Amino acid sequence: MEQVNDLASKQCKPYTGGVPPLSQAETDSLMKQLEGWQQSGNLIGKIYRFKNYYQTIAFVNAIAWMAHREDHHPNLAVAYDSCRVEYSTHAINGLSENDFICAAKADALFEL
Repeated sequence: MEQVNDLASKQCKPYTGGVPPLSQAETDSLMKQLEGWQQSGNLIGKIYRFKNYYQTIAFVNAIAWMAHREDHHPNLAVAYDSCRVEYSTHAINGLSENDFICAAKADALFEL
């Protein structure tokens, strides 16, 4: 079975059309590889907590850098000591492996 580190080491794949969203069984399997993430309909999300605003914004900037490199961008809700990160693949109106790759990369950035 693929581990989180394997997900974090993958690169997102660009969508060229015709790719269906993951099935619920595929989603469930990938969710087991992420810690603390929750599925809500067509998205997965997690709240990261920090000691202060500076650490929160440093994490947000790291997420922005990663999102640019992967060309897969999350929704972010930023507060003084927390950031909620949500992924969904809007092009397919559902979840894709890219969402899970970026979720694993976000977890890896949080651990730095």
